[in-house]
Amino acid sequence: MPTISADSLIAKLTKSKSGPSLLILGKDAYLRDAFREQAIERSIDAAAREWSISRFSAEEGEFASALAQARTVPMLARRQVVIVREVEALEQMPEERREAETRNLARYFADPAPFTVLILEAGELDQRTKFAKMLLENALVLAAELPEDPRERARTAARLASQMARDRNAAMEDDAAEELAELCNCDLGAMRSEIDKLATYAGAGRPIQRADVEELVVSERKYSVWELAEVLATRQRARAFHFLANVLQQGEAAPALIGAMAWMFRKLIEAQGLDAHTSPYQAAGRLGMRAATAEIALRHARKIPRRQLVEGLRALYDADSRLKGGSRNDRAVMEFVVAQLTALPAKEGPDGDRRERSGR
Repeated sequence: MPTISADSLIAKLTKSKSGPSLLILGKDAYLRDAFREQAIERSIDAAAREWSISRFSAEEGEFASALAQARTVPMLARRQVVIVREVEALEQMPEERREAETRNLARYFADPAPFTVLILEAGELDQRTKFAKMLLENALVLAAELPEDPRERARTAARLASQMARDRNAAMEDDAAEELAELCNCDLGAMRSEIDKLATYAGAGRPIQRADVEELVVSERKYSVWELAEVLATRQRARAFHFLANVLQQGEAAPALIGAMAWMFRKLIEAQGLDAHTSPYQAAGRLGMRAATAEIALRHARKIPRRQLVEGLRALYDADSRLKGGSRNDRAVMEFVVAQLTALPAKEGPDGDRRERSGR
C-alpha cells in the first residue's frame, strides 16, 4: 500500500472496526514514537492500555510469538496493540527461517485478527526482497523520515516544532520554529528537548519567540565551528583533523558537531547571496547571528566556491544519516566526512580524465 499521512492514519483507526496492520518505516525516532503513540491512543481506551499492549523484538527472535499474540483474543479490552520492533532483522536470518517467518506473516495478512492492531517497525528494508514487498503491499505504511530535499525538510521540521509546542500547551511563532529547526539540524528529538526548556522559559501566556531560541539554544559550538571555516576554505586536512580530535576529546557529541557544521555551511551559502556591500551588522540581521560571527561568515563566503559548499552540505547530510542510523563508530564517520570536506578539487589528467588530489 502507498505511504499514508498521520491524519489519514487517525481517520482509519477511528472509523475502522477491524484491526489494521501498520508498518512504521524510517529511522527518525521522534516520528516513530509519535506514530506509535497515535495508533495506541486511537485504538485502545486509556483505562485498558496497561494490559492491552504487547511489545516484541524481531531481532531477539520474537516474531512468531508476536503473531501468536496478535491472533489471541485480548482480555478485558475491545482491542489490543501488538508492536514488533526491528522487523528488518528478519531479512538477515538464514533463508529457511526467513521463509518460514514470511509464510507465517502471509497467513496472518490473509486472515488478520479483527481485534488486533499490528504495528511493525523497521528502520529500513531491502524493497527487492519478497518479505519487504509483502509488507509494503499488505500494511499501511507510515514514513518515519523527514523529506530528503533540504528546503522541504526544514519546512516540515518547523511545522513539527510548532506542533510540539502545542502538545506542551505552548505557542511558538513561525520564525522561532524555523530558527529552532535550523539550529537543531532538523533533529526532531533535539527539537522536542529544546522546546521543553523554551516553553518553561517563555512562561504561560507568551509564545516562544525567535529571541528565546537564540538566547537558550544557540550554544557556543555553533560559533566555535567557524574556526574550521578557514581550514576548509584552504583545504588544510591535517589542521581539520586536529580540530576534530580536540572537540571530540572535549566531549562534543558527533551528531551535534555535524549539526553545527551543517548550520555553518548553510549560513555561508546564505552569505554568498548577500550584496557585496552588505555590512556585518546588516548581515547579522539577515543571517540571524551575532555581528562578529556575521563578519566571519561574509569573509569566508567569498573564499569558498558555492559548489564546494553545496557538496559539503550534502556530505554532512549523509554523515548525519549514518550517525542516526546506528553507527558503531561515530569518530570514523566524522573523520570520513572531514576527509571529504578537505579533498582538493579534481584536475585534468594527461589523458583528459579527472583525478582527485589529496589534501595535505
